Amino acid sequence: RARASAPAPLPRPAAAPVRSTALLQVEGLTVTYPDGAGTRTVVSDVSLSVERGEVLGLVGESGSGKTQTAFAILGLLPRNATVAGGTVLFDGTSLTALDKKRHGAFRGRRIAYIPQEPMSNLDPAFTVGHQLVEPMRAVLGLPRARAKARALELLERVGIADPARTFAAYPHEISGGMAQRVLIAGAVSCDPDLLIADEPTTALDVTVQAEVLDLLRELRAERDMTVLLVTHDFGVVADICDRVAVMRAGRVVEDRDAVGLFAAPQAPYTRTLLESTLEGASPRGPLTAPGKDRR
Repeated sequence: RARASAPAPLPRPAAAPVRSTALLQVEGLTVTYPDGAGTRTVVSDVSLSVERGEVLGLVGESGSGKTQTAFAILGLLPRNATVAGGTVLFDGTSLTALDKKRHGAFRGRRIAYIPQEPMSNLDPAFTVGHQLVEPMRAVLGLPRARAKARALELLERVGIADPARTFAAYPHEISGGMAQRVLIAGAVSCDPDLLIADEPTTALDVTVQAEVLDLLRELRAERDMTVLLVTHDFGVVADICDRVAVMRAGRVVEDRDAVGLFAAPQAPYTRTLLESTLEGASPRGPLTAPGKDRR
């Protein structure tokens, strides 16, 4: 069966003036939560950048602060969280200076998010089709018929064998692997510049994990997306990432190109993580953007 071609990317809005070569720059980010009479810091003075077309892996154990960092970038921190310091620049615009509505507009159009646990992130009360069509109508202003056609094209592109049937299905009627593909289709439906994927292969079997990573790799190349991949799994990082930032206890302890990190990790914590997770496996080469040298 021939692989479906991707729907034509939609025209992008004019970009804001760029202050650096990075699409995303995080400088000195600190996130706190109330804790009794004081505060608890979950992200502490984190700085990182993601170049255009690059795939950056943000890696760490549970509780390391990687998802909280992603939520701060996305504007999805809980109400009781506080960005206590630092800035997040996206294409020259300070996201940390925006109100929730304007931040949400960036998230809907130019920044996309693939959440953890696909089955719990689809609304059981609505069909898959409804959950793909309505965001495109709201964000892109597409008429319903065009949004439906685009949704069906995307479902086919992400490897769903019967797009029409899946479009009409409710979440409980599809598998976890299919649900993850649906979320990926939704994430790329508005042709984002930046895709943030939080543990996109968690709870999937090994075969489906490999298929999802291959799909993300292909979509990134087709659509010239920049990707921030949040994961605890160095195997996933080895498979797809150009560069890696390792987090521990809310701080970045190492940030370098993937080839160098796997060959000779500098931070003791990184070495410990690698030894405990890869068990001597040889990583595949990281993704290199077309026409670019590997970072």
